[in-house]
Amino acid sequence: MQRVSRARVSPGGAIGKGLCVLLGLAQSDEPAMAVELARRLVRLRIFEGDGGKLDLSLLDTGGAALVVSQFTLIADTRKGNRPSFSGAARPELAKPLYETFCRELEALGVPVETGVFGTRMELELLNDGPVTFILSSAPGAG
Repeated sequence: MQRVSRARVSPGGAIGKGLCVLLGLAQSDEPAMAVELARRLVRLRIFEGDGGKLDLSLLDTGGAALVVSQFTLIADTRKGNRPSFSGAARPELAKPLYETFCRELEALGVPVETGVFGTRMELELLNDGPVTFILSSAPGAG
């Protein structure tokens, strides 16, 4: 995820201040993990408060989220010159997880815009900071 002043995806939506979330989904991911990841994301204090410290969350700022599914984040690049995507969730699993994640963000009060799942898209964003974080549902990661 990247903290942004603005972001847009085509085809899809656009946001002003908030987070651009590139969501990579793995074969082992489950709906409960998508819900927990959304809950963690909205409460993560990555926006500057009055003192210039990272004291505020997405919920605190009233910012929006632009969520774009990106299976390439799950690529295994350890061998050879061609990334392997064998660990990425197949579309029939990934799409419901993506939708669960977006619905949970909305249920928590975050305005959500999305790309079009499974489609080639163009993403434009203005990173605010720059501030970029990896948030993972995997044990021991981000």
